[in-house]
Amino acid sequence: MEAKINRSHLILLAVITLVIYSCKGKESGEHSTESEVSKEDLVRANQFLAGKDMELIQAYVNRRNWKMQYTGTGLGYQIYEHGTGDKVERGGFVTIEYTVSLLDGTICYSSEEDGLKTFRVGQGGVEAGLEEGVQLLREGDRARFIIPPFLAHGLIGDQNRIPPRSVLIYEVEVVKTSPGK
Repeated sequence: MEAKINRSHLILLAVITLVIYSCKGKESGEHSTESEVSKEDLVRANQFLAGKDMELIQAYVNRRNWKMQYTGTGLGYQIYEHGTGDKVERGGFVTIEYTVSLLDGTICYSSEEDGLKTFRVGQGGVEAGLEEGVQLLREGDRARFIIPPFLAHGLIGDQNRIPPRSVLIYEVEVVKTSPGK
């Protein structure tokens, strides 16, 4: 896995170098096709990295024989225990019990250690993938989410326990939902 990460970092470094080089020596106000090509290269590099992330995720899921579903954004989810409570709604509050880990099994955060997490859905402050995922659930549901880096902490990680470009595995249980006020 480390070799794949290092290759990804080298590709990203090459793209950044290309962007910097293409901007060097340009006077403000001048536009060139070089900067347009650089934008296209950056988009291609992002697509390449997202594709590699999805390959890693699929291999991880296959090894565990999980039956995951995927949203249009690339969020993987599996609801393995169904509750009977209210559905989580955008603008409302949700309280979850959770464990966040990396693909290698390292636990980054958990409600056991850090306490339950309560947040207003749709207001940010949590990973985009978590926010999207909880909206698929209702009170009492237990689920797992596989969140690719672009729906989590991206290129820089969380500057604490989650490294750069990390795929996150969230195990969640919706403890409580309440409407927004």
